[in-house]
Amino acid sequence: MSAFHSFSHRQQGLLLTGGGALIMSPDALLIKLAALPDAEILMWRGLLSALGFFLIVLFRHGRRSLQVYRRCGWTGVAVALLFSLTTCGFVLGNQYTKAGNVLLILAGAPLIAALLSRVILAERLPRRTWLSIGLCMLGIGMIVIDDTGVGSWVGNAFALMAATTLALNFTLCRRRPGVDMSPMLVFNGLIVGGSASLVLWLGGGGFAMPPIDRLLLVVLLCLIIVPTGVTLLQRGPLYLPAAEVGLLLLLEVVVGTLWAWWLLGETPAPIALVGGGLVLGTLVTKGLYERRLEQRLRSAAGID
Repeated sequence: MSAFHSFSHRQQGLLLTGGGALIMSPDALLIKLAALPDAEILMWRGLLSALGFFLIVLFRHGRRSLQVYRRCGWTGVAVALLFSLTTCGFVLGNQYTKAGNVLLILAGAPLIAALLSRVILAERLPRRTWLSIGLCMLGIGMIVIDDTGVGSWVGNAFALMAATTLALNFTLCRRRPGVDMSPMLVFNGLIVGGSASLVLWLGGGGFAMPPIDRLLLVVLLCLIIVPTGVTLLQRGPLYLPAAEVGLLLLLEVVVGTLWAWWLLGETPAPIALVGGGLVLGTLVTKGLYERRLEQRLRSAAGID
């Protein structure tokens, strides 16, 4: 932790958000491999992730956990509700269309976040951020261009809901600077898991325990990967503008698509490889440029 705090404020935000995006990269793949009905995967994801988020809160804050929740206030309640919609949209989108389609639409989150930040927070973004968003969107479009006619409009609509609510979530977090909203993700899990359980109960069909291999995948995803990755992502707006957080989420899009290619046996087209290189190249170039710019500013201010 001391090594982490030795980084600048912006560098900490890049590490948290980028790390969270990479941890979350197998999310769509594991949903596909679990192959559970809609309500069942949402129930498992909600309840197990709520437990994972709660354990993280206890580990980080201990006896001060209740105080942390009080600081979040009504904005925290809105964040929990919005992320519940994001979770449902992402999971159901993957149930009805290809992972590549969902990830492509989710890649629109930085554009939506930039527009929301401009309207709600009056945040001005440098031209390089807009240029980076444009290049990354072009790259993502190249990655899944051969999938655009395959997906169901229902899955695409769920994915659009996920992208919009995710962008609004990050924008709201910027309205409470210095307040960590990640503890509220416990309630997101309870809302999603409880709602899915209610649907199963009202449906009268119940659910069968999945085979052990699928159950292990669900536990890995919902108890470990999702709580860890999303907690890191949710802390991103403490350090970076909402659009910047959304831009780094494109790492999940690219790496997640690569996971699907590798383990699901999908063969990438040459144009998709070019698109992935464009996204990664843009992110790396932007990161190196801003690191050099930050070093110059710190040097001019006499900060070591």
